[in-house]
Amino acid sequence: MEEDQHGIPLVVIVGPTAVGKTEVAIRVALRVGGEVVSADSAQVYRGMDVGTAKPTLEERRGVPHHLIDVVNPDYVFNVAEFQRLADEAIRQIHARGNLPMLVGGTGLYVKAVVDRYWFEPMPADQQLRHTLRQLARRRGAAWLHQQLAEIDPPAAARIHPNDLRRVVRALEVYHRTGHPPSYWHRQRRPGPGYDVLMVGLNRPREELYARINHRVDRMMERGFLDEVRRLLDAGYDPRCYALQSLGYREMIAHLRGEIPLEEAVRLFKRNVRRLAKRQLTWFRRDRRIRWIQMGHHMGVEGVVEEIVKMMAGKWPERVEYRPCSQAD
Repeated sequence: MEEDQHGIPLVVIVGPTAVGKTEVAIRVALRVGGEVVSADSAQVYRGMDVGTAKPTLEERRGVPHHLIDVVNPDYVFNVAEFQRLADEAIRQIHARGNLPMLVGGTGLYVKAVVDRYWFEPMPADQQLRHTLRQLARRRGAAWLHQQLAEIDPPAAARIHPNDLRRVVRALEVYHRTGHPPSYWHRQRRPGPGYDVLMVGLNRPREELYARINHRVDRMMERGFLDEVRRLLDAGYDPRCYALQSLGYREMIAHLRGEIPLEEAVRLFKRNVRRLAKRQLTWFRRDRRIRWIQMGHHMGVEGVVEEIVKMMAGKWPERVEYRPCSQAD
């Protein structure tokens, strides 16, 4: 392959939460000599293991994973930092002669790497942020979100009205640069891109929702509530961005005595199902993604076979396809 023309080969595996991306990616990596770059906005935080469904060392089966356990929960990690670190990891994996694989369900993180968006480097304006938060307290989060909708409808469509941190950040970008966030998202970073194969995994809705419910139950059995308690006991502010992640905010509400544990678990499951729906909506807009429907007629090994075939067809000089019975 002419790398100067096509760029570094990059496999991208996306899909809704709990669909089975991690297991599939690890098995593919074992077949083709791959290393995984996690595209999950919560798995970057240390100490948040059970609630983010991080693969254990045993589950990784020796496959190197990158961008997991990068920062502490009180650090505000952003997409620009992810883009920079992911680019570094991908280049290093390729330099070792292995195949980089970007795997995860955080759509903006994936898009930042694949489409090489350029993000305006800009230090935080704490005074402006304080002013915007005060406006939200006085007039309501919905009012502040409407201000964003008037200057940047695409950004407002992506950001939930109750996600005050992101609404404030988007308005800060506009007031500081004179351009709305969507303008910056359309810019491209200089330098070589990647020769990308994008694969999306999905399952029938009822099966996916059952897997989500089962995953949450397993998290609770594995001590998720204790994990949240340990983070709070370590002094992390429950209002910090990392602890507003799905599951953590529901468990914190329970630990504060605001809701019973049963209700916290119910809300956790409901909110993860809603997340899965939003993820599918996001990824289905990208026509480059080649979808594979998992389920009764397509198990994990069948999906692995299909992805390896795709890779061998795209990069025959890099990937040799052998049926599973002949694989290592």
